[in-house]
Amino acid sequence: MPDPNDFNAKIIQEFRANGGKVNGWEGTPLLLLSTVGAKSGLQRTNPVAYLRDGDRVVIFGSKGGAPSHPDWFHNLTANPRVTVELGTEKFEALARVTTGEARERLWTEQKSRNPGFAAYEQGTSREIPVVVLTPVTSDRPSE
Repeated sequence: MPDPNDFNAKIIQEFRANGGKVNGWEGTPLLLLSTVGAKSGLQRTNPVAYLRDGDRVVIFGSKGGAPSHPDWFHNLTANPRVTVELGTEKFEALARVTTGEARERLWTEQKSRNPGFAAYEQGTSREIPVVVLTPVTSDRPSE
């Protein structure tokens, strides 16, 4: 079985070399998500499919329909401040797991745009997390 880290490393390299374009992923919007490891404290970067929702970016913890959540999901729930690479743009964001009607609206839209996600949902008994990434515009506390 191929090493998923090696697979991801090739995608990350191609993404960065080509301004966010990766061969074989033309129909799926792809970003790079960097999280801080919940246990290690080290930065981890993963390619992740996304959906735009206004000025926010939405990602999905499908892990291809596997029975467990992806490692990046555990990392961002422990440390919700993340770095996002979207094409040639790079920014900090705060991650928030959605629930209820908001989750359902975003999940339904993703499945309609990319039917593979409906198959992932059928392949697992867990609820696939839907995470909203809101760009951080300032480090100053709000008044």
